[in-house]
Amino acid sequence: MSVWKQLVLTLVVVVIAAAIWTRFHPGAEEQLARWGIDWLPFTAATSVPGDNAGKGQGWRAPDGVVITTPVVELTINDRLSAIGTGRAARSVEVRPFDSGRMIELLVQSGATVKAGEVIARLDSEAEEIAAERAAISLRDTEARLERMKVLRRSNTVSDVQVTEVELAVENARLQLREAELALSRRSVETPISGIVGILPIAAGNYVTSQTVIATIDDRSEILVDFWVPERYAAVPVGSPLTATSVARSGETFRGVVSAVDNRIDPDSRTLQVQARIPNVADKLRAGMSFQVAMRFPGDRYPAVDPLAVQWGSDGAFVWAVRDGRAERVAVRIIQRNTDSVLVEASLAPGDEVVTEGLHLVREGAELAIAGRSDLPTRAQPVVLSPAPSGS
Repeated sequence: MSVWKQLVLTLVVVVIAAAIWTRFHPGAEEQLARWGIDWLPFTAATSVPGDNAGKGQGWRAPDGVVITTPVVELTINDRLSAIGTGRAARSVEVRPFDSGRMIELLVQSGATVKAGEVIARLDSEAEEIAAERAAISLRDTEARLERMKVLRRSNTVSDVQVTEVELAVENARLQLREAELALSRRSVETPISGIVGILPIAAGNYVTSQTVIATIDDRSEILVDFWVPERYAAVPVGSPLTATSVARSGETFRGVVSAVDNRIDPDSRTLQVQARIPNVADKLRAGMSFQVAMRFPGDRYPAVDPLAVQWGSDGAFVWAVRDGRAERVAVRIIQRNTDSVLVEASLAPGDEVVTEGLHLVREGAELAIAGRSDLPTRAQPVVLSPAPSGS
């Protein structure tokens, strides 16, 4: 592009910008008059506050007038939301005490069992023989003891011999108990009441003490483990909460905090909390995810408009209006939100702080506040008529 075209384009842009500034800037006519340019035909745009004063509707206050907003009180740290995982109140993996071939499986998946109920049996011929042998040995030893007692009354045997036979009887009884215990352990019993899960093996399999025969869950209650930030470390046991399952999003379940861990995880800076939820209708299952919600008293702080917060050499402050005069109030910022700033300061709900016209505010200065009846006369639109022809 040639130089003269660039100059023409630049001149057009400058003229358009000047026209926009002249038409819409509120103080344009006074500035042009000071420059001696009073012959342009235009009407200056002078905005006047209406009923929406101070509410961000695009108007500006007249010169010398400030806009204030009231201080409100907001609560923070009053609610907690966390994701937790549910598990059964009690859950066991049933394993046999000894190795052997499982000859009988007495339950099916999904069955309800009681504590002490036999759910499987292993081959037990050797243990049965050992128990019978121990019983015969005990009966023989007891018979010997009776004979020794008869002989002792006739002084045929000594007390030492009688004592030896008595010890043999006790040993025989212990051997019988041991054989009966080994025989009983060939029957696999459930230690808790609950629901049987999917069975991983069938009758005829060879099992060891490490083989899981069945998993049993007592889901009369569901325990939900979740983690909370360390500022909630003082959550008391017994606090109420609500939980929503992802699988049953339309239902809310109520429970209580049943346990709180005794230390904070140094890596995540969180604390493990456990909740207990009654499972009355057996709708919940171990492994479900839950959205846990809790309510707390929280902390209450004054909240001001973000525009009101100013900074000085000594930190943050706001201009409060007290008896119509400006007062500088130091603040400590607690939390910043999109539409408010929570502060710690000598402010009460209902106090007014200056948000616009801050350049007019001085300590102790009397303020003209927008929307008040004692405002100065509002600026009127200024219309400059074209200059007479020939002037």
